[in-house]
Amino acid sequence: MYIHAQTPPLATALPGIAHSTWAGQAQGLTQLTLWRQSVAPGGATPPHRHDCEEIVICLAGSGELHIAGEVHRFAAGETIAVPRDALHQIFSTGEEPMEIIAVLAAAPVAVYLPDDQRLDLPWPA
Repeated sequence: MYIHAQTPPLATALPGIAHSTWAGQAQGLTQLTLWRQSVAPGGATPPHRHDCEEIVICLAGSGELHIAGEVHRFAAGETIAVPRDALHQIFSTGEEPMEIIAVLAAAPVAVYLPDDQRLDLPWPA
């Protein structure tokens, strides 16, 4: 199948993060994964890294990218480029949920915590 529904993000075991995998390994991809996420105000991803490049597109709300000891603010209409293996964390800083799309150059996506322990995602990788 080539056409897939864009299902809305659903609550996950990660506090404040709703997620939907729109395309990835389950759809036959081997080099790309597409996620849609909603992050509640004050919510954040855990600090993590991927063994692939990542693009994050902010559709609504605002946030901060913490990477390489720096803080970068962003808002709807802006795109984040995260290099492979860069430890990073994304925070939702506005008064409304931050709505993002993430494109990752791997399927499945491996996520690692700062101590290099693999994080088992509560959704299809």
